[in-house]
Amino acid sequence: MNRRVFLAAAGALHGAPRLRVTEGAGHLAVLRGDTLVTKFVFDEKYDKPFLHPVTTPSGLVISRGYPVEAKPGETNDHVWHRGIFYGHGIVNGHDFWRELGRDRTSRLVLDGMARHGKKGRGVSFGGTFRMVTPKGDSLGQMDQDYVLSLDGAAYQLEASIRIAAGPELKFGDTDDGGFAIRLSDHFRQERGAKLRNSEGLETTEKIWGKNARWVHYAASVDGKAAGAVLYDTPTNVRYPTGWHARGYSLNSANPFGTRSFTKDKTKDGSYVLAPGQALTLRYRVLLHDGEMTAAEIDKRAPKK
Repeated sequence: MNRRVFLAAAGALHGAPRLRVTEGAGHLAVLRGDTLVTKFVFDEKYDKPFLHPVTTPSGLVISRGYPVEAKPGETNDHVWHRGIFYGHGIVNGHDFWRELGRDRTSRLVLDGMARHGKKGRGVSFGGTFRMVTPKGDSLGQMDQDYVLSLDGAAYQLEASIRIAAGPELKFGDTDDGGFAIRLSDHFRQERGAKLRNSEGLETTEKIWGKNARWVHYAASVDGKAAGAVLYDTPTNVRYPTGWHARGYSLNSANPFGTRSFTKDKTKDGSYVLAPGQALTLRYRVLLHDGEMTAAEIDKRAPKK
């Protein structure tokens, strides 16, 4: 990481405003002092929860605004790509990834109240969501819990996605799914963004569908270097995961897309969760100012 950026950020920790959470209509807001860091949005008008905007410690917004806060001239594809989110395209034949109308695709509906608290030098927040099909049937529940902290010139986000089956759940083999982040158009490969993974591969053409411990998107945002690293965790099923890492600034960790990724019809990446059983997926996200080397990214990878 750029040493001057890191030292400036580290020095600013002394006496700097701490992170805190406030409650709002349909969301929890995470602030550093009076500055918005992100919101955990679970408003009923959206079909799944998400974190938006996505920012770095310097205040740079690195997520796409559309469709939450659309900006003039930015792309407007994939209305369900909002900040940081989780979904999967085939669960018992139902689509929890796309949002094509509630008569066609499924939803994650908040059950009860969202939760939040303090966690070390950071904050925790999350909620429990019912997995609801277009016909109104509930397939199970999903707990989404996050811990956000400040670490030098980066925000570190720990994510836990716990899926508890009602009936048997089958996660079908598709590349459309996973724990995802949609970044701003600055992070599009065609506009000069750098995409790379832990195995030393670069560009979407080489990293899409490949298994890796992490994937990093880096770009210049308003003349300032910034980036986002998404890490798989060793305890996750099928670690290291496959990646739906697109050149148009979508990055998603997806363990259930083996056949879709490899185009090998003899393989099947589907996964069955027995009735009453639970699956927990954990991810780390590093949202950083300045530049980061592969060695620096490796040092911050989760060990367990």
